[in-house]
Amino acid sequence: MPITMQSYALTWTDTNGVRRASGVSYDKPSAEHRKAELEAAKATNVTVVPIRPGELPQP
Repeated sequence: MPITMQSYALTWTDTNGVRRASGVSYDKPSAEHRKAELEAAKATNVTVVPIRPGELPQP
């Protein structure tokens, strides 16, 4: 059985109201950690988005 790795990215709205998207991909635990960091920095609408390798989300 092949091992399937799932990558994740994040989208959020910064404190100035600008939509942002991560420029890197994360594994699930790292994405959740980054989400917590963004929320602690008062970012809103923070979402962890599953992505395929080489793909990045649109803000």
